[in-house]
Amino acid sequence: MNKPKMTTEKGVPSNSRVVMLLGQLERMNGEAVPGDAEMARHVTGKILHLIQTQEKTKKEMTAKGSSGMEVILAALENMQDLQTVLNILCILNELVSVGGGNRVGVLVSKGGTAILLQLLLSASKDVPPSEELMLQLHSILAKVGPKDKKFGVKARVNGALNITVNLLKQNLQNQKLLLPCLQVLRVYSSNTVNAVSLGKNGVVELLFKIIGPYSKKNTSIQKVVLDTLTVLLKSKANSRRAVDRTYVPALLTIYQDWHRNDTRHRHAHIRKGILGCIRNVTNIKLGRKAFLDADGMRILYSTSTECLPVRTLDPLVNTSSLIMRKCFPKNRLPVPTIKSVFQYRLPHVPAEGPVAQLYRQPPEVDDVVDESDDNDDADTENDTENEEDDRDCCLQNDDIETDLNKLRPGEQASRTMEELRMYERFFSELSEDFQGYHFHGSSPCQTPSLPSKSLSRIVVPTAPDMTPSDSNLVQLECADRALDQRPGEGLEQALVRELGRVALDGGAAPNGQRPAAESEVEREDDCSSHSSGDQAVLEVPDTAALLPLHDPELYVEMVKDTRSVPQYSEVAYPDYFGHIAPTYREHIVERLYGVQRSKIFQDIERMIHPNDILDKVVYDLDLQSCPVVDDGECLKFNSLFESGNLRKAVQVRKFEYDLILNSDINSNHYHQWFYFEVSSMRAGTPYRFNIINCEKSNSQFNYGMQVLMYSVREAINGRPCWVRTGTDICYYKNHFSRSSIAAGGQKGKSYYTMTFTVTFQHKDDVCYFAYHYPYTYSTLKMHLQKLEALRTPQIYLRQDVLCETLGGNSCPLLTITAMPQSTSNDQICQFRNRPYVFLTARVHPGETNASWVMKGTLEFLMGTGPVAQSLREAYIFKIVPMLNPDGVVNGNHRCSLSGEDLNRQWQRPNPDLHPTIFHAKGLLQYLSALQRVPLVYCDYHGHSRKKNVFMYGCSIKETVWQTDVNATSSDLHEDLGYRTLPKILSQIAPAFSMASCSFVVEKSKESTARVVVWREIGVQKSYTMESTLCGCDQGKYKGLQIGTRELEEMGAQFCVALLRLKRLSSPLELRHASHFLEAEGDLIETSCRNTRAGAGCCTPTWALRGRRSADFSRGTPRPPSSQSSTTYVLKEDEPSFMEEVDYSAESDEETDPQENPGDEEHLSDSEAVQQHPFT
Repeated sequence: MNKPKMTTEKGVPSNSRVVMLLGQLERMNGEAVPGDAEMARHVTGKILHLIQTQEKTKKEMTAKGSSGMEVILAALENMQDLQTVLNILCILNELVSVGGGNRVGVLVSKGGTAILLQLLLSASKDVPPSEELMLQLHSILAKVGPKDKKFGVKARVNGALNITVNLLKQNLQNQKLLLPCLQVLRVYSSNTVNAVSLGKNGVVELLFKIIGPYSKKNTSIQKVVLDTLTVLLKSKANSRRAVDRTYVPALLTIYQDWHRNDTRHRHAHIRKGILGCIRNVTNIKLGRKAFLDADGMRILYSTSTECLPVRTLDPLVNTSSLIMRKCFPKNRLPVPTIKSVFQYRLPHVPAEGPVAQLYRQPPEVDDVVDESDDNDDADTENDTENEEDDRDCCLQNDDIETDLNKLRPGEQASRTMEELRMYERFFSELSEDFQGYHFHGSSPCQTPSLPSKSLSRIVVPTAPDMTPSDSNLVQLECADRALDQRPGEGLEQALVRELGRVALDGGAAPNGQRPAAESEVEREDDCSSHSSGDQAVLEVPDTAALLPLHDPELYVEMVKDTRSVPQYSEVAYPDYFGHIAPTYREHIVERLYGVQRSKIFQDIERMIHPNDILDKVVYDLDLQSCPVVDDGECLKFNSLFESGNLRKAVQVRKFEYDLILNSDINSNHYHQWFYFEVSSMRAGTPYRFNIINCEKSNSQFNYGMQVLMYSVREAINGRPCWVRTGTDICYYKNHFSRSSIAAGGQKGKSYYTMTFTVTFQHKDDVCYFAYHYPYTYSTLKMHLQKLEALRTPQIYLRQDVLCETLGGNSCPLLTITAMPQSTSNDQICQFRNRPYVFLTARVHPGETNASWVMKGTLEFLMGTGPVAQSLREAYIFKIVPMLNPDGVVNGNHRCSLSGEDLNRQWQRPNPDLHPTIFHAKGLLQYLSALQRVPLVYCDYHGHSRKKNVFMYGCSIKETVWQTDVNATSSDLHEDLGYRTLPKILSQIAPAFSMASCSFVVEKSKESTARVVVWREIGVQKSYTMESTLCGCDQGKYKGLQIGTRELEEMGAQFCVALLRLKRLSSPLELRHASHFLEAEGDLIETSCRNTRAGAGCCTPTWALRGRRSADFSRGTPRPPSSQSSTTYVLKEDEPSFMEEVDYSAESDEETDPQENPGDEEHLSDSEAVQQHPFT
């Protein structure tokens, strides 16, 4: 062989002793002279002595440029003398000892692994083999193996596996040799093929002979055996072998013994090793069954409970929790079908897709149990905490569009002009000549409104009272009113008794209650008979003064014209009475350590102590005749009102309830949006609510978001507002699952639990809970009518009905711009030639924040100040404020009545199944045919997994940059103007984050509004604007949950950004440029300040009227939060949290992205009021 020549690194003295010795050893390599053996022993002995006594010698031998390692390996390969070989092995052992990680890499890179394995093979042929030689070889291999990626393959090819196994069998009592052999075996087993081979060779049985009960002796060997066994049991075949030999009960017995005797917790690593073996065995169905048969749930539950007080034992508790959750028998949801309770027959069924699949399924296979559901091997599932997000991360490059032809915007095959002419009537502004119009009138044009009444009958349904006969129609006045109180009855009971559920149409009330007319007569009798008695006076706030755009009477009238599949006859109190944003900060909450674990353990208790579970159904929409159970011992629920979603409530403990959400109509999934009513509660008692059929694998509820609650009692007391509430909030995978049929072929598709605890302030209050701030279709209709009343002669406002939905509701279309100053040709021409801005919102019903942002935009556009006027003079706005009225009305989360996501239908919308999308796209196609392509298109959305407000846009360059596609500079040529609007927003809107924006075009989003409008209509500035459901982690609102005030502010700031965009492109066209510059600074700086308390809190602080308030200080726009280039963003970027959050019962991960509570400022109550940025 070629002899390596000894070289030294620059700086290493050439007369170094080790260098000279290595030089001698190099000369002896290959010289087979009989007298060389003694010299070789002497030289290698000297080198070993230097290495053992001088650390610098190790560095010299493995320094960069040194060939010392090559000389040593060559000598090992050539020398035949046993003592010399042992000396060399000792040298290598010293080099790769503790702190020698880099030196191990050098050894591997020089081919040391193959030389060592070949030596092992040669040594095994000696009879008997040298024990010292085997000891040294295995010691080195145990350290080298983990650093060599091909170690397992090399060992198998060289036959090393059987050598080590045979050596192990022959030396079970030889503690000195046993440890290194086990360590090497552990490394072998990390290779899947090796693990199966070793299992067939009886290694699993061999290792179980070594494992024993508690003992203070040989704990290091026990730990290595358990680690090796853990690796081996990752193989399904080995796990089955362990189950067949009844090793699962044995492992549980051994674990109990160690737990019982290791009272000082000095051997927690042994206990963790045993749990590791159990965890891998239970990855298979047989293993889970064996675990349950051996009473494993009770054993691990009891041992884990005892470990809870000791923080250092958390790894044991977490692993035990993981095993128990995995072995918890999978159950179907306690509902007759996972399809929606409400049925709507489609005019025709799509040819393909999930709806077609749903309709083809026979009723009996809706959610049946089939053998494929219980995976034979649980590790075939995604083992990460956030499986969908991680899958997105792995596949994100696969999802990016790489076809340059599809990335080039261009008009696709469209409808003919004759077909599009039907949309001409929606563009009368293009032909209006304004003849006969008076341009300088002083009175605004208003639509007639309902006359106000001092005493009005108001329909406010709440939970049914204690006895149905006590139901009465409530009459609230806009001033003081008297509330009838019965003897011995508190004010809260009287309130609930009076607020009975009634029918909107005056007919028979649902659920057996008396008709409204009868209640009215009885109410009048009651009022007269008690007029002289004791009365409790309630102050009911004047909502008209607090909420200018809210009118309870008008809202009820709007509800009467709203069509729903369940034919709702009730109004939820928050929608009737309105919402005033609170004047205090609502911080993103910091989750206490161990909350999720304690909730999981409470769930496990249900299986261990089933007799403690009530399992009483208290609300069930599947029982249409009587959905409410009222025995006076439980909460009462209701969701039979617009946008309501709660299907079933089950009382599992005295103060704990499992809640099941209804699927979207014509679907068997999409469970996220909830909105329901609760009553008959006790004050000061914590109630736990578990929504058990959530579907997303992660949620902002794990990162500080709270649910929303509206108290009727608080509203009556003058605080009508939704507030963030709930403690012990967490989100985790549970033991409920869908069948593979219902899950569309996906095996083991589990549901998730969102749990929260609430302590009510008032006894027998009526409270509402919602996923986010509700905004119903009837609310939109009411707001549009109230906005009509704000119109002045300077505002061009037209409301049209774009189309009717499947459910028979109208889809409103708004046109807003500024009136021309006169009928002169120049003015009319300027009016008609204004660029279009096309806005849409609420295509997903559960994203209610999009409607609140749209509300802010509409109110700003109807403002009377110079900024709003300049904006109207700059653009013509076409706005569809709610693309999915049917979904909103019926409490869907994502779909319309067709059971499809409307934001995936823009490529080929069906006029019968997707009328709002078909006609909204038709409007855009009509503008394109007129060569009037909108300057900006934006679709307002909400985002459930990310914080802040941000945008998705479309860019060829940024898409190609994320792929390996080769493209010429001409292919990537595009105007960077698509970034301008988001950048402006990042400068003026404190909630907006430029760093979260993405301009990549994904294949999975090719049929969304953003991409289709960009690609087919040719709108370069085509966006989706996403608003968080949680809060912000940057800027002015960092650490705060988002509210309606911030969402409306965002809508207004979007308008300001459009005006700045106009100023940047055509500054001379703005008539009020100076006013704009002056007012804009105030707008940005004071957008979140509240100038006065009380009634002032309802006035949008961003709705400036062109004058500068003395309370406002001037300032300059904030700099953008981030100027970094945007990359493809799909994953959650949450910093680490102190607690493991395990979403998957099969997860091996020990960390979880969580919110960092350290960044959140802590203020006292008084400081919070003084420094509140929302006020």
